[in-house]
Amino acid sequence: MNNIQFIQTATQFPTKGIENTVQLLNEDCTIPFISRYRKDKTGNLDEVQIETIAKLNKQFDEIVKRKESILKSIEEQNALSPDLKSKIDASFDLQELEDLYLPYKKRKKTKADVARENGLEPLAKIIMAQRNDDLDYLASKYINDKVTNEDEALQGARDIIAEWINENIFVRKNLRRTFQRKALVETKVVKTKKDDDEAQKFKQYFEWSENLMKAPSHRLLAMLRAEAEGFVKFKIVLSDEDKDEILRFIDKNIIKNEGESAYHLEKAIDDSYKRLLEPAISNEVLQEAKEKADIKAIDVFSENLRQLLLAPPLGEKRILAIDPGFKTGCKVVCLDEKGDLLYNENIYPHAPQNDTAMAMKKIRSMVNAYNIEAISIGNGTASRETEFFIKKIAFDKPIQVFVVSEAGASVYSASKIAREEFPNYDVTVRGAVSIGRRLSDPLAELVKIDPKSIGVGQYQHDVDQSKLKDELDTTVVRCVNAVGINLNTASKALLSYVSGIGEKLAENIVSFRAENGAFYDRNQLKKVPRLGDKAFQQSAAFIRIKDGKNPLDNSAVHPESYKMVEKMAKDLGLKVEDLIGNKEFISKVSPEKYVTNDVGILGIKDILKELEKPGLDPRKAAKVFEFDPTVRSIANVKTGMILPGIVNNITAFGCFVDIGIKESGLVHISQLKAGFVSDVNEVVKLHQHVQVKVVEVDEARKRIQLSMII
Repeated sequence: MNNIQFIQTATQFPTKGIENTVQLLNEDCTIPFISRYRKDKTGNLDEVQIETIAKLNKQFDEIVKRKESILKSIEEQNALSPDLKSKIDASFDLQELEDLYLPYKKRKKTKADVARENGLEPLAKIIMAQRNDDLDYLASKYINDKVTNEDEALQGARDIIAEWINENIFVRKNLRRTFQRKALVETKVVKTKKDDDEAQKFKQYFEWSENLMKAPSHRLLAMLRAEAEGFVKFKIVLSDEDKDEILRFIDKNIIKNEGESAYHLEKAIDDSYKRLLEPAISNEVLQEAKEKADIKAIDVFSENLRQLLLAPPLGEKRILAIDPGFKTGCKVVCLDEKGDLLYNENIYPHAPQNDTAMAMKKIRSMVNAYNIEAISIGNGTASRETEFFIKKIAFDKPIQVFVVSEAGASVYSASKIAREEFPNYDVTVRGAVSIGRRLSDPLAELVKIDPKSIGVGQYQHDVDQSKLKDELDTTVVRCVNAVGINLNTASKALLSYVSGIGEKLAENIVSFRAENGAFYDRNQLKKVPRLGDKAFQQSAAFIRIKDGKNPLDNSAVHPESYKMVEKMAKDLGLKVEDLIGNKEFISKVSPEKYVTNDVGILGIKDILKELEKPGLDPRKAAKVFEFDPTVRSIANVKTGMILPGIVNNITAFGCFVDIGIKESGLVHISQLKAGFVSDVNEVVKLHQHVQVKVVEVDEARKRIQLSMII
């Protein structure tokens, strides 16, 4: 089997599409570029499908390397028979390969190894053959300076047989299947920790049992966290009935008659199961379940991140941003249309200072002086009080007021990126700037923060951190390239996620821009140090230049297709700028007429679609939202209330809704709508405006249960 066959077997994608995609990946083409500009070669595979091919291609390479390593190791032991080599060559299942390798794996000295050193393997073979019942007499022949009597000889032989049973691939496969279908996860509280305050969040797992493979991702991760923090004991078990069934299965496959050998084989089987098979297989299936739970949690996190990054931007507006607070006051900054800092100030409208009149005067003055068009308020401490305060101010013109999530703003304010952007300002100013910029362009600002700090996942610290980072980075890349970025305003952080660029080239672009002024042509990218033809090919169509020399530079049309568009315009008797946005003339273009070796019919249809609405931002426009003014703390929340809210986190078991107070309420998956819901994302999206009903309030535990079934 080659890599193409391996991928095709796993995906059922067309072979030609897989072959061309792998070739493009091998040519260092990026996934955003392939999915957008090589549709005719891939057969219109989307980004997710291309990512799947890339992962499976990598997995195939890893399997091939592992097979080579296994074959080399067994060969060095002079144990590689033609039959074993054939089995290893034919297998592309990592678990099966490890089972085949198990007898030859380097390990700590086992009981069976000691027995072999004591010369007992021939006795074990005689018992296993089940053809001689005078075993005490036979065992006496193996007594030596290390084996003092017949019982020791027979025990050593049983140790060897137990290991053989453990290494039996047929036995392991069947046992693995049984554990996968029937294993239970059980937890019991650690009695000395039962009354700890921290333990109470895991109270439901103080006495818990359920099928391991059916346990939802969030529940398994919660149990494992409870165990890691020392509040519960966690184990994987089979019922007595299932365990007996397994032992009968092994007996049936190992014991061929009822002679004296059967007694010793039964003992070896029981020992092999308890000491070797059960611990190993239970650990395997737990790791398998944990990997599945990780994937689910990572999927939830990446989908939340995607929705957050693609949240509606307000656009290029002059914004006054406020990082609210009580004792330390509110940090206020004024930003221009590009998000540059114009002014910063502190106000103290709340207790203990209560300098409300002066604070109002300062806000009015800043709004007028800097021609502010919108106000952005962070949703942390004193957020509602600050929102009420702002809405009392009589401005000379309509001012939109938004409350935005400040999750991760403190992480950004202390970061290297923030220090580079604002070397002469402290963390409070940087944090307020981030709150303002999140309103104008969430994507451009949030890419500066480690996604794990944004707070839209579940159990993100418990999952495989390498897989989490890879998936979140992929999500950011996908979002940045789906939107496209302004080459003349994009930060280094944002540029680094553009297809084909990366961190070093992003730094070079920013430096080039600082030294030479704004870009007026995509081709100028080729003058950036170390940005070669390949990087240009991969990146050029994902950047935008407003008011540049070529109107196509502000579109998703790739420079490789500019001549084609020019020919289209010429054939219609138009200039390119007259063709752009002219739906009537674009509809007259026959795509088949312009097919080339590089751009096929699918690519041309994409070009025509782009020409209709060039550079269209896929994100919706930002909307003002207002919470219930009577609800300012959890003490104001009463059962039965109907409240407006914003979805601020989505998990596998439901979603959390911000109702305008410090504590978000939980809408369990069963309360999202009438009827069965298999996926929370089918019903709600991040930042969606919703109406919720208060079902239960636990003020002591700061928990609010909500329902969207009203």
